[in-house]
Amino acid sequence: MDKEKNILFRAYFIFLGLFVFGLFIAYNLFKLNLDKGDYYRDQAEKRIVKNFEILPTRGNIYSDDGSLLATSVSKFSIFFDAVTVKESVFNKYVGQLSDSLDNFFKKPNGYYLNVLKNARLSNNRYKSIARKLSYTQYLRLVDFPMFNLGGIRGGIIVVRDFVRDLPMNKIAERTIGYEKRNPNGTYIKVGLEGAYGKHLRGKPGKQLRQRIANNQWKPLSNNYQQQPIDGLDIWTTISTDIQDITHNSLLDALEKFDADHGSAVVMETKTGKIKAISNLGKTSDNKYYEKLNYAIGHSYEPGSTFKLFSMLVALEDKVIDTSSVIDTEMGELKFFNKYLVRDSKKGGYGKIPISEVFERSSNTGVVKMIYEKYKENPEKFSDRLISIGIDKPLGLSIKGEGKPKIPHPDDNDWDGLDLPWMSFGYGVQLTPIQTLAYYNAIANNGELVMPRFVSSIRKFDGTLFKKFDRKIINPAICSEDTVKKLKIMMQGVVSKPWGTAHNIFDKNIILAGKTGTTQINYATDRVEYVSSFVGYFPANNPKYSCIVVISKPNKAIGYYGNKVAAPVFKKIAKSVINNLPNELKLNIDDINRLSDLMNQPSDNTKVLDKS
Repeated sequence: MDKEKNILFRAYFIFLGLFVFGLFIAYNLFKLNLDKGDYYRDQAEKRIVKNFEILPTRGNIYSDDGSLLATSVSKFSIFFDAVTVKESVFNKYVGQLSDSLDNFFKKPNGYYLNVLKNARLSNNRYKSIARKLSYTQYLRLVDFPMFNLGGIRGGIIVVRDFVRDLPMNKIAERTIGYEKRNPNGTYIKVGLEGAYGKHLRGKPGKQLRQRIANNQWKPLSNNYQQQPIDGLDIWTTISTDIQDITHNSLLDALEKFDADHGSAVVMETKTGKIKAISNLGKTSDNKYYEKLNYAIGHSYEPGSTFKLFSMLVALEDKVIDTSSVIDTEMGELKFFNKYLVRDSKKGGYGKIPISEVFERSSNTGVVKMIYEKYKENPEKFSDRLISIGIDKPLGLSIKGEGKPKIPHPDDNDWDGLDLPWMSFGYGVQLTPIQTLAYYNAIANNGELVMPRFVSSIRKFDGTLFKKFDRKIINPAICSEDTVKKLKIMMQGVVSKPWGTAHNIFDKNIILAGKTGTTQINYATDRVEYVSSFVGYFPANNPKYSCIVVISKPNKAIGYYGNKVAAPVFKKIAKSVINNLPNELKLNIDDINRLSDLMNQPSDNTKVLDKS
């Protein structure tokens, strides 16, 4: 009896201990559920089901006439969940489905039958069937046997992605640009895609997906928990017609002269709207494509096109006039008994008016003019340039604008050569679009307007979201009198028989501008050139300004600005101007009348050199 009592006592004790232990566990489970239940449930849910960010449709980019420059195209990937489909459904339709897939993708008979059966045997819940299908292809597949039963009964899983498409192919590709998201959430921004990415992106949606084998996530349904909001559309100022003309004109010249790269920009004079911008660089296989945005980001020494600004300063300060005479010194000047400035014509041009110095692009004439008038006070020359704002970036909406450089006596590296050298475009730095903006200001009677690429931002239905109006940077970069004289000189560059761009003279239209032939790598034995022309048309009522810059043409073929770049300018101008009203064109009598104005001396005529 005692032995039985002892056993019973031990049993009660063990039972009591287990009961207490159970209470302890229950208490802790209750406490854990109370204190951290929501946290652990959320963690468990995240391991099985979680929200995925669904990117919205990115907004379109349009030209000024509504043609698509960039758009998002839906691409569809199809997967098969072999587990969710009932055995009877699978056996009934697998043959029909595999035949449809074999025919559609032109696979051998039985190819997809093996794919589907192996997925079934291995319980694969996310077997890839097809990727990056077009919308038309997607509609065909979802109508195939078994797939047409839907996601649960038919096992079809549809994942939609968006791919950016450029309907105009590579034309203006660098200006259109791109935007890429880094893993840390920041963005790489290039061109218009990057500049207006905030508007183009839209707002992401959410979709619940379930974790399945191999760390893959299957959508719980083809619907979204939160619908994505599509991005806004960007309407640019670019004209598809002018863009096509500009692109092909530049490409022809690059190929003809075997150049390394080049750019061309066409801007509407009054508004600053960029109507065309082309940037082409050579590849290793001697083809050209939109490699970099040279027009916006590449600063270079402009050379003779900078002479316009030297003339502007001297005319504004009234140290010379267009009829002032200067001796070009047999075409050669020497500084510090070592450094030479030469004219392209051996022996120089003798004594010629300042207007002819510009038209002939005499290096010695411009350098002598500026050096003699500003050598005692060089900061006056630099300060006048700085006062018009040419030392500052324009502030373009597209990122990556090159920084201009205008030397000044206060600079640590200023020396005695800076003044004469900068007077004909060396030692200074400007991008093509910066040079164009200031030439455009002369065409625009002194008013400097911001070059702009976008006219408006609109919603999908065309409703206006934001409008971009003309922006004036400087209402007058110089006096009206100086503008008039500069215009006549630029017209003379083309219309005068001795003008450096007389080769592009056309009796049906008048063009105004300036040639540039800039040496690069001139401190080495391997001198190369940059050929350029910048100006506006039609000259009697400027509608457009244009710059053409071609870098490193083959010297054996040609490198002077009038031979390499100026014909591109003329080709663009003639193609564009033929679409303008007849009243904007100029006849030969108008050309002669405007040219004759150059020979009329002003009341404050000065002579720089009477010897």
